[in-house]
Amino acid sequence: MCKKSIDFSLFFSYNCGAAFFGMARVPVPERVILLSNCGVISISLSSTIMNYTSLRKKYPVFRYESFAIEQGEGCVLLRWRFSIDGLAVFQPTTRIITENHKLLNALDSLLTGKIVFAMGLCEALSYWKCACPAVVEIMPGNSLDDWDINWWKTLWYQGLGEFFYRNEIDTDFDDFVTFSKKNAGEIHGKDESSPPELTDRILIPVGGGKDSCVTLDLLADKTATLFTINDQPARTQCAAAAGYGTREILRCYRTIDGELLRLNTEGYLNGHTPFSAVTAFLSLLCAHLIGAGEIALSNESSANEPSVAGTQINHQYSKSYAFERDFRQYAAKNFGNTPVYYSLLRPFNELQIAARFSALDRFHSVFRSCNAGSKTNTWCGKCGKCLFTFGMLSAFLPPEKTAEIFGGNLFEDTALLPELEGLCGITAVKPFECVGTTEEFCAALSLTLPRYVKLPPLLEIFSKWGTSTDPAGILGEKNNQHFVPPDKLGLIENMQNAVKLELLKKGHGR
Repeated sequence: MCKKSIDFSLFFSYNCGAAFFGMARVPVPERVILLSNCGVISISLSSTIMNYTSLRKKYPVFRYESFAIEQGEGCVLLRWRFSIDGLAVFQPTTRIITENHKLLNALDSLLTGKIVFAMGLCEALSYWKCACPAVVEIMPGNSLDDWDINWWKTLWYQGLGEFFYRNEIDTDFDDFVTFSKKNAGEIHGKDESSPPELTDRILIPVGGGKDSCVTLDLLADKTATLFTINDQPARTQCAAAAGYGTREILRCYRTIDGELLRLNTEGYLNGHTPFSAVTAFLSLLCAHLIGAGEIALSNESSANEPSVAGTQINHQYSKSYAFERDFRQYAAKNFGNTPVYYSLLRPFNELQIAARFSALDRFHSVFRSCNAGSKTNTWCGKCGKCLFTFGMLSAFLPPEKTAEIFGGNLFEDTALLPELEGLCGITAVKPFECVGTTEEFCAALSLTLPRYVKLPPLLEIFSKWGTSTDPAGILGEKNNQHFVPPDKLGLIENMQNAVKLELLKKGHGR
C-alpha cells in the first residue's frame, strides 16, 4: 500500500442543431456514449444539458491546487487536487505498479516533479470541462512562461475540438480560457547534479489494437518494457503473443474522481478530451523512472485527418504529427535530457499497417480495438471502429477469416450504413473514433470487392457510389514527416518491403 508522500505542490441520432468550429457549420449529435472506469455513460446533448455560458458565469474559476507523489511497496501513487468554487473538489489519482521494475531515477527529483505537474495540466482538462470556467488558476505553475502557457492553451483548444462541436459550443482560441499564475508557487524537488540515467531500453505503449501489435513485431529484437494504462485482457494477450510475460509490462491505473461522474449524471458538460496527451506525459514519466531511453508510439500518418471535413476538429488530435512535434518541443524545453518520444508507425498510413498486420497471424485472435466492447474484451460489431477495422483487414484477408475475427460479417449489417457513409466521406463527419482517412477506407473496400462473388449489402452500396481510389498508390506512399530515430529507419524499410511482399502474395501489387 502506498504510504510515503513526497509533495511537490503548494499546500493551499443527430438533431437539427449545429456548431461553429474551424471553418464549417456542421450538424451535432444528439447523444454521446462515453466510456469511463465506472462503465458506460450515456449523455444527452439536448436542452437538458446545462448552458455553457451560464455555467461559466456561475463558476468563473477553476483551480489546479496541488500535486503529490507517494511511494509505497511495489507502487508509485500520483495525486492531483483541482477545485471549482461552489461546485466540487476533484482528487484523481494514477497508480504505477513498479514491483517488477527497477527505478533508475529518483522520485523526489525536480525533473520528476516537473513531469507530474505537467501531467496534472492534462488531467485537469477532464474536470475543467464540466463547467468550463473562464479562468484556470495554476497554483504550482510559477515556472510557466508565456511560451508554455500558449502551448497548454493550444493543447486544450485543439484537444477539445470534438467536445465543443458535440456540445454546440461557439468559442475561439482567445476566449475559451485564460491561464493565470495568480499566487503561484514553485515546484519543489532535488535538483540532481548529474543527468538522468537512460539506457537502450524502449518503452512501448500497448493498447491492444493492430497498430501496437505491428510495433511489437517491428521491435521484436530490441530490449523493451511494455506500458499499459487501465490494463485490459487484449493488451496482456497481445503482449504474450509478442513473447512478453506479465513481469515485462509496466502497468498504470488511472482513476476518475467520483465527483465528476456525479456531475455528468446531473447534466454538467461532458465529452471527449485528448487522452493520448495523458498517455504521452505518463509514458514519459514511466520511461524516465526506469531509465528507458526511448518511447515508441504506434500512431500513423492517418491520424492527421480531421474528423469533420473542412474543420480542425480531430478526434485524434493528440495522436497527430502536430501534437507529437509539439510534445517533443515542450519536453526538450522543460525537461531537458529525457527519453526520446516518437511514433514508429508515423511513416505509414492505415492501409499499409493493415497489410502488414494481416500477415501477423499470432495476433488475430487476441487483438481488440473496439471501445464499446473494451470492458468485455469483445468486438461489439455495431460501431464505426469495428466497421473500420473490419473493412481495412477485409482488403487482405479472406471473408471467412475476417468474419471469424469479428464474430460475423459486418458488411451484412445495414444498420452500419451511417458509419459506412462517414468512413467513406459521403457525409462530412467520420465516426468519432481512431480511424484512418476516408481515402484509405475507400481503397480498402475497393480491394475487398473482388473477394466476393455476391456482394453483401454494404459493399453493394459502396460499389454503386463509384468512389474513385488508388489503392496501389496509397499502399506505396512514403510519409517523410516523422521523428523515427536514424537507427530505426532500417525497420521502416523492412516493413515497406514486407507490405510490398504481402501485396504481391495476395495479388494486389502492380
